[in-house]
Amino acid sequence: MNNMKVQVEVDPTEDTEWNDILRSHGIIPERPPSPTAELEAALEEAVRKQHENRLESKDLDELDGLEDEEDEEFLNFYKNKRMAELQKLAEKKKFGSVYPIAKNEYEDEVTKASNDSFVLVHMSLQSALQSRLLSTLLSTVARKFPEIKICDIEATRCIENYPESNCPTFIIYHKTNVIKQYITLTQLGGNDAKLKDIERVLVDVDAVDVNDKRLDINQQDEDLEDERRMRFTKKSIRGRQEFDNDDDDDDFYD
Repeated sequence: MNNMKVQVEVDPTEDTEWNDILRSHGIIPERPPSPTAELEAALEEAVRKQHENRLESKDLDELDGLEDEEDEEFLNFYKNKRMAELQKLAEKKKFGSVYPIAKNEYEDEVTKASNDSFVLVHMSLQSALQSRLLSTLLSTVARKFPEIKICDIEATRCIENYPESNCPTFIIYHKTNVIKQYITLTQLGGNDAKLKDIERVLVDVDAVDVNDKRLDINQQDEDLEDERRMRFTKKSIRGRQEFDNDDDDDDFYD
């Protein structure tokens, strides 16, 4: 009797015992992972990381308020981390005001100084409205973020025949390099430039951490969120009252 080989079609995607045997012998490839299972695993991992990092943006006062809710060892880890960050920041707080400089001081006070910290330079023209506005904003920045050095130099004393139309010129140095520069405040709100516009630039260049509690932009975001919640609450209450009134009308006609 002749040995006849019968070709049998196999669907390698099926989850059967026969397919498991074929896979174990390398006859068919391993079953590809389910997209649904991969998505669920990714979501589970994201939730896990979010839970593990839930205290990452909390300051010391907020951490103290969680003593009855969080594991003591876990909480102390973040408290110690936050205190170390504050200590490191305190060591950098050596400025706090705007420093007027002359041309012959520029290399030492700006370029070389940027090795140790971010340095903001205002090439100013006091007859220009935007320059006076920037001076006011940078004075506030200097007080709020004393770890950042801020210098002011008259534009014409810095560069001979510098065009008045380019004033104010706002330059940011770090590690001896110019990392950002603005000719006038056009890109920062123009004559309506606000402190938050300067702060966004500082966050963008990593001069200030986005979660820094000193930032006005964060406080304004929180205020907007509170306002949205209030509007939602009022709307919900109003909707509930209208619903109750409709019920009363139905009872009237019963």
